[in-house]
Amino acid sequence: MTYSELTAFIRSQRSFLCVGLDTDLRRVPQHLLADEDPIFAFNRAIIDATAPYCVAYKPNLAFYETYGVKGWAAFERTVDYLRRNHPRHFIIADAKRGDIGNTSTMYARAFFEDLDVDALTVAPYMGRDSVEPFLGYEGKWVVLLALTSNKGSADFQLTEDADGTRLFERVLQTSQDWAGEDQMMYVVGATQGERFADIRRLAPRHFLLVPGVGAQGGSLQDVCRYGMTDDCGLLVNSSRGIIYADATPCFAEAAAAAARALQQEMETELLKRGVIAA
Repeated sequence: MTYSELTAFIRSQRSFLCVGLDTDLRRVPQHLLADEDPIFAFNRAIIDATAPYCVAYKPNLAFYETYGVKGWAAFERTVDYLRRNHPRHFIIADAKRGDIGNTSTMYARAFFEDLDVDALTVAPYMGRDSVEPFLGYEGKWVVLLALTSNKGSADFQLTEDADGTRLFERVLQTSQDWAGEDQMMYVVGATQGERFADIRRLAPRHFLLVPGVGAQGGSLQDVCRYGMTDDCGLLVNSSRGIIYADATPCFAEAAAAAARALQQEMETELLKRGVIAA
């Protein structure tokens, strides 16, 4: 998916919502556990219920790998289902890969050739040669960790060089030599508030994948105030607040309601900033 295709879909959906598919069998409705593939059964219902209100889905690989072969098969079925039934939706594999070049090449082949996802989260710590193998695929995106929402993010990401440049700023500056806004996104946690202005100073047009709205306490309004561009430039992720909105057989309807409520807030922000027309 290209930059222009993604922005066009955001405008048509009047939403920049990404639904996180962090599927934990300890939290899915009990009646699904009798299904041959309960992870996929849950995901399929969530996808069909929320697709009108979002533009992207983000399966977190940890929630699939923990179940071994069955979990990986459920992940593959989920991606295939999206491709066949909701082909315009953007698929982000949240795997946070990043290793020496030949290892990254194999990761890139797995996710971009075999699975055909649109984007993959990648850790930048090992530098350019660990990221470049993911950038060799037309229409595929690297989502590079920049400034995350967890408490420990300050341990490294906010440390400063002698000239006062913080590490996350160095990541933004250096990585833009590797790819432009048509291939590179950045992960920025919603709890970072006014630091979005610092991000935009260095990456004025790149898309930002923003986790942390809702359950983690991030403010959608602050994210939009400091981070939205003329093309939107945001994919705001919500996982638990949508997919676990209800644990009864009515879980899909509750997920749809939660996604719709968030989409309506997003539509208000898009209208306020002139990204879409009334």
